Amino acid sequence: MEAAVPFREVLEAIGALPLDEQEELMGVVRRRIVEQRRQELASDVAEAEAELTAGGCEGRTPDELMREILS
Repeated sequence: MEAAVPFREVLEAIGALPLDEQEELMGVVRRRIVEQRRQELASDVAEAEAELTAGGCEGRTPDELMREILS
């Protein structure tokens, strides 16, 4: 893994870019964040499905969940 660049240096480098490139960079960063969140969600779903398949949790209806939460 590469050494981390100090946040301040990143901001300074971004500030040195022309505005159109700064806007393009924002779009790239947003898309990367969305993709990372998507991957995290897919991983969580796969983990939950594996746990359900292995019998590690029980299925419940929304009404059952609400009764359990409110009790």
